Amino acid sequence: MRVAALGDSLTQGYGLPAEDGLVPQLEAWLTERGHDVDVLNAGVSGDTTAGGLSRAAFTLEDDPDAMIVALGGNDMLRGIDPDVSRANLDGILSAASEAGVEVLLVGLTAPGNYGPDFAERFDAMYPELAETYGVQFHPDFFSAFRAEAEAGNLRTYMQADGIHPNATGVKRIVEAIGPSVEELLARAAE
Repeated sequence: MRVAALGDSLTQGYGLPAEDGLVPQLEAWLTERGHDVDVLNAGVSGDTTAGGLSRAAFTLEDDPDAMIVALGGNDMLRGIDPDVSRANLDGILSAASEAGVEVLLVGLTAPGNYGPDFAERFDAMYPELAETYGVQFHPDFFSAFRAEAEAGNLRTYMQADGIHPNATGVKRIVEAIGPSVEELLARAAE
């Protein structure tokens, strides 16, 4: 089974040796559990939801059986209006739906630095779009170490920039998101 991982630097594996990035670690995790899967890295460092939308058709041309959509972090960091991000994600999910490709939408949680209205609209777009399109939803890319983040103990899991996970952090993310990807594989096989 072929799974395209459409995302940004978090998907692409920014700052890590190739084998330590999200895509290779996720593929290895799934293979260890008996899945015959090829995870395609469609992550581009610095990409926004607009960039993901512009690449969606190209990514779907690779004829994946399923697609993981993990975008929005750069929109959030740049303060892009959540309505714009939502429209771009809507376009990606629409393209996947038209192609008959099952999707796992991976959300993010906005920090409060852009105010409560921004955070509320940003956080709401992921579950609302997942419900609209009937796609699978993983609420928070960083859920694997949310408790450590709240306690201020993220250094163990992050690169020096404090934004990108290190290999240990990616391993934790894969362990958290892996079961959702297994459900995605099951839906795609139906």
